[in-house]
Amino acid sequence: MSAWPNPTPPDRWRPHPARQQRAGYQVADLRNLPDDDSRRVELVDGALQVAPFPTLVHQDICGLLWTWLRGHAPADVRATQAVAVELSHDTSRCPDVLLCRSDVPSDRSSLRPQDVVLAVEIVSPGTRRIDRFAKPCEYAAVGIPFYWRIEQDPVHVYAYRIGDRVGPGGERQYELVADGPDVIELTEPFDIKLPVAEITP
Repeated sequence: MSAWPNPTPPDRWRPHPARQQRAGYQVADLRNLPDDDSRRVELVDGALQVAPFPTLVHQDICGLLWTWLRGHAPADVRATQAVAVELSHDTSRCPDVLLCRSDVPSDRSSLRPQDVVLAVEIVSPGTRRIDRFAKPCEYAAVGIPFYWRIEQDPVHVYAYRIGDRVGPGGERQYELVADGPDVIELTEPFDIKLPVAEITP
């Protein structure tokens, strides 16, 4: 009779406690993470953060939006999902969906801010503050031209673009250009008429 597998799997890679405490990690360290670790790791100001596993509805919205963008985006951009964007030497984020320039080599596992045209975050209960406040500030500061935030219940799209407004430290900020639960119509980054029902599971 075969035994059941051990219910507690062996520990996978984890940050070194002292290095994590002093926020001493850099983007280069992410490239050395074990390939068999399926968790999504982001780096924020030198500290590693493991993103929680997404829900089914979160992933459904991701997949539907990625499919829609793939079918409608012009040839000079490409839609992809959960690829790391290196915002600085010690900060790297993984937008849920993004548009990048189509001339970026396909074997790249991370992007530079100048490669990214649009970053999209789908807000989950555990990421509300990060997706609504932290990430837009970080993406705007490095010049990513467009940011979308998608709320889940009900599905509602908020579309932002880099504006002329600057924050107290001189950093650029996003301005809201469209939002709605029904249809999003935009002229940038390309002519878009997105029925929200088409990305609603």
